[in-house]
Amino acid sequence: MENDKIALVTGAGSGIGRAASLALHAAGYSVVLAGRRAAELERTAAAAMSSEHPMLPVPTDVSEPKSVQALFARIRETFGRLDVLFNNAGRGAPGVPMEDLTYEQWIAVVGVNLTGVFLCAQEAIRLMKAQSPRGGRIINNGSISAHTPRPHSAPYTATKHAVTGLTKSIALDGRRHDIACGQIDIGNAVTEMTERMTAGVPQANGTVLVEPRMDVRHVADAVVYMANLPLDANVLFLTVMATKMPFAGRG
Repeated sequence: MENDKIALVTGAGSGIGRAASLALHAAGYSVVLAGRRAAELERTAAAAMSSEHPMLPVPTDVSEPKSVQALFARIRETFGRLDVLFNNAGRGAPGVPMEDLTYEQWIAVVGVNLTGVFLCAQEAIRLMKAQSPRGGRIINNGSISAHTPRPHSAPYTATKHAVTGLTKSIALDGRRHDIACGQIDIGNAVTEMTERMTAGVPQANGTVLVEPRMDVRHVADAVVYMANLPLDANVLFLTVMATKMPFAGRG
């Protein structure tokens, strides 16, 4: 498919971000790769199947306003527009009781998972409003935790619930500027982050269970589907998950 469109993926150096970046590139997008680890961004770029559309690694800390501003300045300079932002970058905190978390651990998660989404969306909106043709699409990575917490996950869960509110606000405020916004909530994709599930993870009833995982390409395919919709159509919320993971019902 030939799109000749520009996409930005945050957290593009591993896991879901890498898979989504490669899938968007294969679908005809030029892709800007943002993340903190330059070497991993270069690895993502090197994994692209063709060079017909560029893959542009831009080391970025999404929790820092100046870093995000520099990222979007690079996008303007190189491409002059942005069609899709996938706000994917995220991190967690140690799985300990909430009362044992430090302020520093809390604020680090909020900085990436919530403030980073806000900062990137803010800059994307500014660019999408001004470009011609105007408009674009923002896709936020919400996670299953945007619905239901895991034990000892207060910072991650709180930020993902907040992302849901931000998604709704962007979708509402973006309407008159031809900016669509949706959220993809992902459960147990095979990435480095979920490797621990193969040895078992704590459940709400106090047991430890091995949880099923799904191929990350299903997430990447879903992101491409959302990205490729015309701007008069939008997936506001989409959940893609391992069928047998404990989510619906009581375990």
